[in-house]
Amino acid sequence: MKYDLSTLNEEQLVALKAVDGAVLVTAGAGSGKTRLLTHRIAFLIKECDVSPYSILAITFTNKAAKEMASRVAEMVEGAERVWISTFHSMCVRILRQDIHRLGSYNKNFTIFSESDSEKAIKKVLEELNFKDEKFKKVFVKELSAYKNSGQTLQDFLNTHSCEFSMQDIGKAISFYDNYLKKNNALDFDDLLLKTIELFKTCPDVLQYYSNRFEYILVDEFQDTNTVQYNLIKMLAQVHGNLFVVGDEDQCIYSWRGANFQNIFSFKRDFPSVKVFKLERNYRSKAPILKVANNVIKNNASRLDKNMWTDKMDGDEPVLYNAYDEKDEALFVATNIQKLLAQGYKFDDFAVLMRLNALSRNFEEVFLSYNIPHRIYGGFKFYERAEIRNLIGYLRIFVNPKDDVSFARIINVPKRGIGDGTLAKLEEIGKEKSFIETVIDPSFKSNPLYKKFDEFASAYTEIQSANYSSLSQMVEDVVAKFKLKSIYNPTIEDDLNRILNIEQFISSVKDFENLNPQADLGQFLETITLSSDTDEIGQEGAVTIATVHSVKGLEFKVVFIVGLEEGVFPISRAFNSNAELEEERRLMYVAITRAEEKLFMSYCTKRYLYNSSQYQMPSRFCRELGLFGQTKSKQEAEVKRFTVKQAVEEKLSQMFDHDQFFKKQEKPRKDVSIYHVGQKVSHPRFGDGEIVYISDDGLVGDIIFEDFGKKSLMLELAPLEIL
Repeated sequence: MKYDLSTLNEEQLVALKAVDGAVLVTAGAGSGKTRLLTHRIAFLIKECDVSPYSILAITFTNKAAKEMASRVAEMVEGAERVWISTFHSMCVRILRQDIHRLGSYNKNFTIFSESDSEKAIKKVLEELNFKDEKFKKVFVKELSAYKNSGQTLQDFLNTHSCEFSMQDIGKAISFYDNYLKKNNALDFDDLLLKTIELFKTCPDVLQYYSNRFEYILVDEFQDTNTVQYNLIKMLAQVHGNLFVVGDEDQCIYSWRGANFQNIFSFKRDFPSVKVFKLERNYRSKAPILKVANNVIKNNASRLDKNMWTDKMDGDEPVLYNAYDEKDEALFVATNIQKLLAQGYKFDDFAVLMRLNALSRNFEEVFLSYNIPHRIYGGFKFYERAEIRNLIGYLRIFVNPKDDVSFARIINVPKRGIGDGTLAKLEEIGKEKSFIETVIDPSFKSNPLYKKFDEFASAYTEIQSANYSSLSQMVEDVVAKFKLKSIYNPTIEDDLNRILNIEQFISSVKDFENLNPQADLGQFLETITLSSDTDEIGQEGAVTIATVHSVKGLEFKVVFIVGLEEGVFPISRAFNSNAELEEERRLMYVAITRAEEKLFMSYCTKRYLYNSSQYQMPSRFCRELGLFGQTKSKQEAEVKRFTVKQAVEEKLSQMFDHDQFFKKQEKPRKDVSIYHVGQKVSHPRFGDGEIVYISDDGLVGDIIFEDFGKKSLMLELAPLEIL
């Protein structure tokens, strides 16, 4: 993309040229905000004589950051000196430089993944003898609330309450934080919190960065949480030139702390802020945009805006009433085939759903129709058991204090080392980490050493070796620790695990080709902060994804499936206006991913997790404004939903959900038999542990050994308690 201000519309130009002070741009879906942001950076450099070194641009995904950097590089010289990154990457970069000034940490700290944090929480609560399963559930919730609050621990404890003692909650939080310190580790929330702590503890560090960044730009501002907003304000304290772009209608991450109210707070905190609206949509055809506006206008918590486009042509969106989930999948597959014949490509299509559990039928039908596809929003490559084990091995070479990674891998392959042996090792080492104890020469005289002999020898040999490349070291780790020998290549699942390890090594080679000077720590940092959704739509395949996974992306043709009450919107939102509005924002995001064609569907009956039941159309179906329109022959050929009477009867019962299901639903399972920490087995996913249950008891998050975390409806899932 070349630097060309004539490609911007009048509203974008006015916002771009508001150079100094605070600027808030409310940019609706597809309104060209990336074009605005990149042109503003280039404008500052080319026409305002601002040094690229003095510009900070923050966005929310690695993919968006790379795209922004690439576009700016095409527009202006010196773009590589502009600091363009995600919040977490920015904080890591700052902390790698100065975290040692906080004490207790060094620059080689490990970044804990979500599963690492869950294990740490479990260990801490066991050590504190907090055995109540309900306490564990409440603690996870309160820990997240504390870390996203921006408060000190004491202030948080003084201003919050729950059904358990806040003193016990505070004690557990303190133990958890100390456990991370002992491991020289930070979780994702800590990356932000420790940066703020560093700024407060070492004012000179904050002064350096706030002096440096004369102009700060923030993308997706509606997705910032309180801590991120405070970070931005601190960095902007010297120059005050803060340019934020956001859309409260696309805030879909409140469950992880995002607060679209920051848009309103920004206007309060910066009284002289200039506010601009971008209401022209460049992505979607007018009929698609019309149904998007029809849906989102039902939300009360939003700024008044109405998206428009000059793309007045285009087909009316299709709403299809499938008999069941197989009919729904066939509807999608046959329409993809018809559009392929018209010249569309596989990566032009996306099948979007609220729950990842709906993907199975599409996988099966696409295989039958020979439609290449990839699934996102479920299980990440780097979360697979064999890959997590390999990453665990690599981590202990970067951070020898990482006892969590050591405990994970020390019995992989089997070495006859269990919790009892680790407890003895901890006692022997006292203040030392496991690795420091194992490789200490004095440990060789201990009878316990024979269990660690082979491991310690391999570790010491690799640690002292002088490798010519990063990939050579990783290959040596795999070979010397015999990580492929665990699996039998004649068994298909094991062969896939071996291939995954080889794929990992390939990713290391790709990384070192792009970053020849980078070390192992930088590689691990990159994959820890990465997302599998960064690669969506790039492989010549149909995308099957949860709506959360495709935020910020666009496709020529979109299918939104599973539009049923209790599925989309999800059942846990029924008792909360705030959650229901978020579900509606999610629907708005799904619709506005579509450029040219939009198909939507719901089932009369759906078989979900071993239970078949009659379904009621989502309330969003009524809000679309599609009912009662004239039908064409072409629409009939693709089985567009047209039978108004049948649907209106169902929709008239929409707000009497309980009575509807009382007549047609099979008896449901008693969900009170489940609790957090319980071991369960699933016929497809295998053995797992329940780590979270929603307040209404309907949805549970379960960590499966080979499939990672799955969110299942406990009433329906075929779970066996172990």
